Amino acid sequence: MNHDANRFDIAVLGGGPGGYVAAIRASQLGKRAVLIEREKIGGTCLHWGCIPTKALLQNAEVYRHCLESESFGIETGQVSFDWDAITQRRRGIVERLHKGVQFLMKKNNIEVRHGSGRLVSPTSIVVEGERSAETLEVDHIILATGSVAKSLPGVEIDEERVISNIGALTLKEPPASMTVIGAGAVGVEFASIYRTFGTDVTILEYMPRLVPLEDEEVSKQLLRSFRKARIQVQTGVAVQAVENLGDRIRTTFKKNDKEETTESEICLVAVGRQAVTEGIGLENTRVRTNRGVVVVDEYCRTDEPSVYAIGDLIGNYQLAHVAEVEGVLAASHVCGREAEPIDYSAVPRCTYCQPQIGSVGLSEAEAKEKGIPIEVGTFQFQANGKALAMGNTEGFSKIIRHAETGEILGGHIVGPEATELVMELVVAKRHKMTVRDLARTIHAHPTLSEVTLEALHAALGEPLQG
Repeated sequence: MNHDANRFDIAVLGGGPGGYVAAIRASQLGKRAVLIEREKIGGTCLHWGCIPTKALLQNAEVYRHCLESESFGIETGQVSFDWDAITQRRRGIVERLHKGVQFLMKKNNIEVRHGSGRLVSPTSIVVEGERSAETLEVDHIILATGSVAKSLPGVEIDEERVISNIGALTLKEPPASMTVIGAGAVGVEFASIYRTFGTDVTILEYMPRLVPLEDEEVSKQLLRSFRKARIQVQTGVAVQAVENLGDRIRTTFKKNDKEETTESEICLVAVGRQAVTEGIGLENTRVRTNRGVVVVDEYCRTDEPSVYAIGDLIGNYQLAHVAEVEGVLAASHVCGREAEPIDYSAVPRCTYCQPQIGSVGLSEAEAKEKGIPIEVGTFQFQANGKALAMGNTEGFSKIIRHAETGEILGGHIVGPEATELVMELVVAKRHKMTVRDLARTIHAHPTLSEVTLEALHAALGEPLQG
């Protein structure tokens, strides 16, 4: 079949996890799709976010196990690490996955155009490459331009001394000291990584607690764990200035109206991310934005019927797995296939610090704010046989149930493998299961999942070990 080289059914602008998945689904449904990406396919998640960070976290965990091996009766002698080898391992993992995504593009007959895309109308995109520009004519467009790291007013990120997540992955060696501004997922994950490799870490957080979007009990547990790891934590502070003094960074902040300073080799700015809406031609369409994100309906369709938007760009959850589901939804709807709106109340939220955090649904405070009658059950890892065998007993599982219907409203796990354990609660939440339904489901012994089982029984007022 002959095709006009620049004529497509669907163009996807942005090759992150949401964008490339949308292109794959569109192609699978019989559409001729083109993916436009100015950098490498895989986006921030693959190259500068989820994947390389988890690779470093695994290195840190192995190193920590070696340092603590004597408690298991294993003598390792002097333990050291090779940062260059750690860096090469991280790069190798990223490159392998990058090749895998490139293979998927070829397998699904998706054309990839490298360059910066800009909408010149609701059905045409100019792609500016290094040497030339071309115009693509399309029936539909899926915007998946993602987000970039925010900074603070007056704070310039140079990726050398004052860094974002990108700079945190390209350090030539762990610094002697680091100030982390922001205690969300990025901040606490890098704090965990670099503290394990010997860096003196100080966290500065504007809100009154670490991971402020999580359940308050989770924040308290993480604070205890971080203090045990000798991570300095200052919450309820407002950063006033970040000064580059050449060989060190001075950070000035206010706490209780008192001005204080801290100095470190490196300052990591981890205060959130902002959607990429500038420079992509939205002004040439009826696409509407609100508070920095694109406005869409339940099918990810914008006010311009031919234009959809997904991922960080629409501001629901800045999570790769949410972007992927939105990509499938948008592509399916474009193709006229059955498309079920996403249940955002059942999104797994995972933070890969030490200890890990996995959560879904409402926190205890959120449920109370909504006036919902609730019953809560918790159970500690320190009473779990598998956790004791692993030598990793910090944390707990917490279940929030509707006191009248029994439905699971929220689940919060902080502790070993929390990011994996949370999935049974996500499935239960998605299918509106009751706590009793899940408590009657047999959990294998001995496993970490029994901590959640005991929390379920506690939420019913029928604790087996309480």
